Amino acid sequence: MTPENPTPPSLLRSLIDAMPSMVFAVDDRLQIREYNAAAAESLATQRSEIVARPSGDALHCIHATDRPAGCGHGPYCQDCVIRNSLTQVFRAGTAVRRRARLEVARQGRKVEIYALISASRFDYRGESLALLVIDDLSEIAELYRMIPICSVCKRVRDETESWSRIEAYFRDHWALDFTHSLCPECYEKEKAKIRQFTRPQGRP
Repeated sequence: MTPENPTPPSLLRSLIDAMPSMVFAVDDRLQIREYNAAAAESLATQRSEIVARPSGDALHCIHATDRPAGCGHGPYCQDCVIRNSLTQVFRAGTAVRRRARLEVARQGRKVEIYALISASRFDYRGESLALLVIDDLSEIAELYRMIPICSVCKRVRDETESWSRIEAYFRDHWALDFTHSLCPECYEKEKAKIRQFTRPQGRP
């Protein structure tokens, strides 16, 4: 919209809440300042346990309580993708997109979440903040682990019980294309076959 007709704050809020990914605004102390509806649904906790809390505490990271000092002080924190991504955003100002395996607590049990972590810096009323977006890829990761494949012909079975070449399966389900080549072992085998069929008759 033009400056004469600025976007109403309520519309911006509606747009963020409509996003299916978890979205957070994080300050330079790595504490959450705001979040969207998808995050509220996923975290299923009170606002007081999210806002102004370290990201690990709010996300129920199982390592957030490894040390009495809390999130950011445990042995696993130095390798935390979320913490490192946010730190890079604030220090370098560059956007970050990384995949990660998160270990969080849900209803008293440990749950592994395969996620795409995106972070970028923005300014709000003179304050530097980071936009943190967490896309849960667990369902996709589970599908990758559970694709049935024939042990002989290597075709894969889809949800319609049809069998197809692995290239066709990934093209139809994930919009992925393959290029083909030969590994060194197969190259030597195929070369030997060609020599056998092209060898002149009568010659060893």
